[in-house]
Amino acid sequence: MSEKAFSIDLGQLKSRAKPADKATLGQADEAGERHGFIAREPGRRGRRPSPRTGQVHAKVLPHIADAIADEARRRGVTQGVILEEAFALYVARGVHKPDLSG
Repeated sequence: MSEKAFSIDLGQLKSRAKPADKATLGQADEAGERHGFIAREPGRRGRRPSPRTGQVHAKVLPHIADAIADEARRRGVTQGVILEEAFALYVARGVHKPDLSG
């Protein structure tokens, strides 16, 4: 018995291109469906894009940050919505007339 229990001559191995014609792919798809395999195409992942792309980084007192977060959670909206509404009320009071044309 030789010292090597198992050996492969890698020099004899050859690579070949995977068939990618429609007929071959169609046969593979049909075989997969017959055996209950599901498609592996990636579905949409992650969050949906938001039109809200502006960033506000405001330092506030901790109890204010908690109150904004609690209200947003209670209403099922983002904290940005709460800030937008608060600013709209500020503008409605006539204190300031900002250019909101975007």
